[in-house]
Amino acid sequence: MIEASLVLMLLVAILSLAARDLLATIVLLAVFSLLCAVVFYYLHAPDVAITEAAVGAGVSTLILVWAVRRTARGEEG
Repeated sequence: MIEASLVLMLLVAILSLAARDLLATIVLLAVFSLLCAVVFYYLHAPDVAITEAAVGAGVSTLILVWAVRRTARGEEG
């Protein structure tokens, strides 16, 4: 199960780098963070998994969405 999660994390990371829309990139990074929390949970580190889910997928996503809303959403040019 860990191998599948790691492969999925790699796929989501590549998709987040290839995305042209900043909001889509933020959502993909939140998914990456949640998958990372799942991997931590499978590695028997539930405290690290909870922290990763709260900070990585929660607070960071809110801050990045707020920043994108205050600036341009897409790539100019």
